[in-house]
Amino acid sequence: MQFQSIAVLLFPSPMDCFSMVNISWYGGASVTSQHWPMNHLDVKSQPFIISNLTKNPNAYGSVLERYFLASTGVTVMVASDIPFSLSIEENKHFCLESLHGSEMDSLQYTVCVSPNITSAHQEVGSQLSGKQRRMPETDLLRLPVWRYSGAADTAAEMDEGLHTFSDDLQAHLMEGLIILNEQSTMLLRNMDHKHSPTMPRRKKLAMDYSFIKPLKLSITLSPYASIHSQLFQTSLQEGREDFWLSHHSEPGDYLVPLLTRWKGQFSARLNVTSQAAILWYMEQARLLKQQLGAEYVVFEGGEGNLFVEQAIPPPTELRGERYLCSLALMAAALGNSSIISAGSRTSHLPLFLQMNPRQSDWSYAGLKGIIPSVLHHSLLGYNFFIPDATGGSLGSKFLVDEELYIRWLQIAMFLPVMSFGVPPWTCCADWVSNLTRHYIQRHQDFVVPLIEKYGKEWVSTGYPIFRPIWWLSPHEPIAFTIDDEFLIGDEVLVAPITEQGQSQRDIYLPGEGQKWMDTNTAQVFDGGAFIRNYSVTLLDVPVFLKTY
Repeated sequence: MQFQSIAVLLFPSPMDCFSMVNISWYGGASVTSQHWPMNHLDVKSQPFIISNLTKNPNAYGSVLERYFLASTGVTVMVASDIPFSLSIEENKHFCLESLHGSEMDSLQYTVCVSPNITSAHQEVGSQLSGKQRRMPETDLLRLPVWRYSGAADTAAEMDEGLHTFSDDLQAHLMEGLIILNEQSTMLLRNMDHKHSPTMPRRKKLAMDYSFIKPLKLSITLSPYASIHSQLFQTSLQEGREDFWLSHHSEPGDYLVPLLTRWKGQFSARLNVTSQAAILWYMEQARLLKQQLGAEYVVFEGGEGNLFVEQAIPPPTELRGERYLCSLALMAAALGNSSIISAGSRTSHLPLFLQMNPRQSDWSYAGLKGIIPSVLHHSLLGYNFFIPDATGGSLGSKFLVDEELYIRWLQIAMFLPVMSFGVPPWTCCADWVSNLTRHYIQRHQDFVVPLIEKYGKEWVSTGYPIFRPIWWLSPHEPIAFTIDDEFLIGDEVLVAPITEQGQSQRDIYLPGEGQKWMDTNTAQVFDGGAFIRNYSVTLLDVPVFLKTY
């Protein structure tokens, strides 16, 4: 492998662009309408930071790494903590540009050249985190996730709604994990204790949620506190202003918490540069987890940089994505299967990552973008993720499209975790509930062992679990643009339907000289070629096994 290091130091605003003409590029950041490769994106120049895509759908979000990979075997790695902007002009080029006013008004990046795209990623991209990789506990892989977001204004209403939801799941013979959103978590948190959580000396009794058994429970937390909350008010009364991200009003004067909007309320954000603040927060989180009998914790709110957003120079400790890194370390300390909503330089940690919410439609912001998102996450090292709820969670109306629901379910079956927001019996015919149970069982029996097998390989090599078609055909140009198929390891190819009303499709089998067996018919096909007009009914998912 050949290496070429380029340090670009220009003033006042250095910029460099990389051509996408006849070259496919991958990596960078998640976007709302995910494409594979990223050539089909068109994004205006903006800071390369993780944003909340629900609030700002035109930004970069969820998973972001300073790594770009070309079909020619070239990789570009931007130096850590160098602030820069990224723009992408569809099918023309993407450009890196230093941020005006930054302390280091420069670009620094390394270019490496390899014989082909697969070897390039194996040598460079597989070492993105630079740290020893750890696999999360895999129990969560076997648990379908049910997102509870029932409307409730009081703890009593919340408790009753959760009871009903749990009864419905068990009545339909559905197992899994109930994830409470942050509002529901906070309602239950305040249900039977009146004193401030900043004074934990008084014993709090665990609440009785045995009625959800054998289902499991997860709570959702964030590093934000509403300025109207007792939590925030008490912290100020006790002189703990430094527990929140702040800036000095004048040199040597008092701290003023930086305010932003979170879930519609003006809020302060936990100061992760303060060890005392972290210990205090972690104590509250562990106590709440114990109170509610929760086995898992979801951490939201790692996206964004308050200092960049408010044009305030960040402290050294919080440059780049360091805030998110600190939050990820806190999540990992609460359990090796905690769930976090964003990732950057944290792929080595034993966490599950929550994917961006998706539209309830067939577009690249909906079902069509699932496979590109899967490939993007896995390429950047985030193999253990939870996809958005089956059918999408950003629909403008109640989901009733059975075809969309089933095709979405068929993709989710082959991902690490199957996730639901709308239970099948509330949107679809009874037979869809039976189909859902069948797919859940197939996921547990067939897919989970594969993920565990290739998860161990990822720990030792850094190779992605979910692989693009070019992984086995790095010299075939047609493989660079296939965005509706994916590999699990080197042995399983999945080619689901991603177009509305589609009943047949072309399937490319990679690896010239290799053989693939159709699991539906047991017919064997040659690799390095297309199967044209493969027939697919509503209940079918084309799956091929590589034969040796």
